[in-house]
Amino acid sequence: MAVRRIGQLRAQTCALFLCDMQEKFRPSVAFFPQIVAVAARMLQASRVLEIPVIVTEQYPQGLGPTVPELGAEGQKKFAKTCFSMLTPEVEAELAALPKLESVILCGIETQACIMSTALDLLEKGLDVHVVADACSSRSQVDRLMALSRMKQSGAFLTTSEGTLLQLVRDAKHPKFREVQKIIMDPAPDSNLVGLFQGQNPLFS
Repeated sequence: MAVRRIGQLRAQTCALFLCDMQEKFRPSVAFFPQIVAVAARMLQASRVLEIPVIVTEQYPQGLGPTVPELGAEGQKKFAKTCFSMLTPEVEAELAALPKLESVILCGIETQACIMSTALDLLEKGLDVHVVADACSSRSQVDRLMALSRMKQSGAFLTTSEGTLLQLVRDAKHPKFREVQKIIMDPAPDSNLVGLFQGQNPLFS
């Protein structure tokens, strides 16, 4: 009998993907500072928990470098022009992670690179956890509909704190105190509560 996949997360079998948080997107993507701040939390916690990290940049010659407040200066950046993060170089990185079962996905834009990446990862049989408070778009309609579309395709929608607590699982975890410090203050608000209003395809 096939086992239903319910989206368990384990630090030993997951990777964090940080997508295209670059300078030229700063003025146009809604809630850009909040999205980057939440993604930075995810990066900090991933370092604590020794989770592999993939950082991409969309056409960096034109769209600029990754913003410094993400805190990814020491991370290798994978340049791309396609919407999906799964370039041949990134595929090679994933091939070196034989235990990989899940990808935690953050970045911009939700309806473009995030959704393309999520669908490609799902097609490969990997679980995808989209951190909704670490993803945004220029249009909040696009953000909402992309989250709904990914959920329809089998991605798990979650929050940064929910993800990190699932990864540590137990207050006795040896790294719990370090992760707790990262999430002690609530994550910055990017108007996700507004998505609960009215007839919302995310929750139907």
